[in-house]
Amino acid sequence: MSLPVPTPAALAISEQLTRLIANEIVEHGWISFARYMELALYAPGLGYYSAGAAKFGASGDFVTAPEISPLFGRSLAHQVMQVLTLSGGDVLETGAGSGRLACDLLAELVRLDCLPQRYYILEVSADLRERQQQLIARELPEWTDRVVWLEQLPTAFTGCIVGNEVLDAMPVHVLHWHAGDITERGVAWENQRFVWRDKALASGHLRELAAAISVADDYVSEINLAAQGFISSLAQCLTKGAIIMIDYGFGESEYYHPQRNQGTIMCHYRQHAHDDPFYLTGLQDITAHVDFTAMAVAGIDAGLSLAGYTSQAQFLINCGITDLLAQTTAEDTARYIPQVTAAQKLMSPAEMGELFKVIAWTRQLDAPLLGFGQGDQRRRL
Repeated sequence: MSLPVPTPAALAISEQLTRLIANEIVEHGWISFARYMELALYAPGLGYYSAGAAKFGASGDFVTAPEISPLFGRSLAHQVMQVLTLSGGDVLETGAGSGRLACDLLAELVRLDCLPQRYYILEVSADLRERQQQLIARELPEWTDRVVWLEQLPTAFTGCIVGNEVLDAMPVHVLHWHAGDITERGVAWENQRFVWRDKALASGHLRELAAAISVADDYVSEINLAAQGFISSLAQCLTKGAIIMIDYGFGESEYYHPQRNQGTIMCHYRQHAHDDPFYLTGLQDITAHVDFTAMAVAGIDAGLSLAGYTSQAQFLINCGITDLLAQTTAEDTARYIPQVTAAQKLMSPAEMGELFKVIAWTRQLDAPLLGFGQGDQRRRL
């Protein structure tokens, strides 16, 4: 593959992680892809999100919405403000990435006079946690005492839980529907390299979910048990308020579309996207699109009310992104043109506007959520 060559130090980390995963495969003969993805991304000190390389922004492997423009976090803050007004409580961000979204959200909540007592960040990566702390201390030094990092979910939480591009990075099981049967596609170690290997899928919850999905013969796709479990865990800790998750994906009928018969796994390395999860293990991000129908069901089954589902573009419009953009006069071209360009990336159907979706659940909130006032697409789930 004609991708940028890693540094010798990065390559040494990748080789060490490869040996770690290979040893586990040799011990068991085979591991699920979910286990491979978990180790590749989160193995302590070696996985993609646990080692020290830059992940986000132009210098990293991919660009997320908060890195594109502060308009994203500022717009989201208006939805967060509504939830805090209705419920009281605090903000909990899951998987805060570079910390950019936290900075933009906090800064806008200050402007809106709606700063919570605590802004919690649930972050499993010690490396990312350190980067977030440095960024927030540098940009919002007067508010750092309000930010608290967590290693696990609180037992009870009131307020607004948000997550941007969190679900797509959770390990997925890969299934193969073929000849009237369903097998699980996992990883074997052969000739000193990782290879795909199918294995009989035992009875249980995963098989029940796979059997309920109607697809053509010889179809490969994913089921994200980890993401479903995560939504259930968020629901269990939320006593009053809302959960808002933003990610790329589809409802079930689009996710398992006949033309999407090789699944949705994508990898990101130095601003290049490709579909080989075994390339430079630990040095690239591995993702899968989100089945938002499965997420919606997980929340409902956990006792939440499904409050909305729409495109990122519609959500941002509902939350006032155009009003925020209008605060900069068009005559100030040096500031206005870059903001318009960034807003287009966030909202254009050809960019992030339609592929990225926003889904929300509530508990003990009666008022409709601001971000879904127009263009709610729950019927597509």
